[in-house]
Amino acid sequence: MTDKTKQQAPRTAEILAKQRADLDFQTLKDLQLAAAWRWHYGNVTGLGFFSTAGGREVVIQWDEGGASRKQGGISDEQWEVFKLAFEGTGRIAVLSDEPDTGWKFDYRFLEAQR
Repeated sequence: MTDKTKQQAPRTAEILAKQRADLDFQTLKDLQLAAAWRWHYGNVTGLGFFSTAGGREVVIQWDEGGASRKQGGISDEQWEVFKLAFEGTGRIAVLSDEPDTGWKFDYRFLEAQR
């Protein structure tokens, strides 16, 4: 019988690259993530709260074209990153393996940028 209460140690990465542009590729390689994972970039253009319509809202204009709005289902941690981006340069990046436009709502790997 296996002990299901044991938790795996979280994956960590310490990435070095000669240029900032090389970090994304090197991160995927070092973490052994499939080639389907891609970084997507955009600008947070709006934050809001709508108590009767799902709670927190984020609006993002994507560099690849188009915009997205998500209301509700935004965790505390994700909200903090969105707030950091909105209060700073507005820049945001998501790492996703979602096909088509599903990545526009995939906030599992999320970072605010300068």
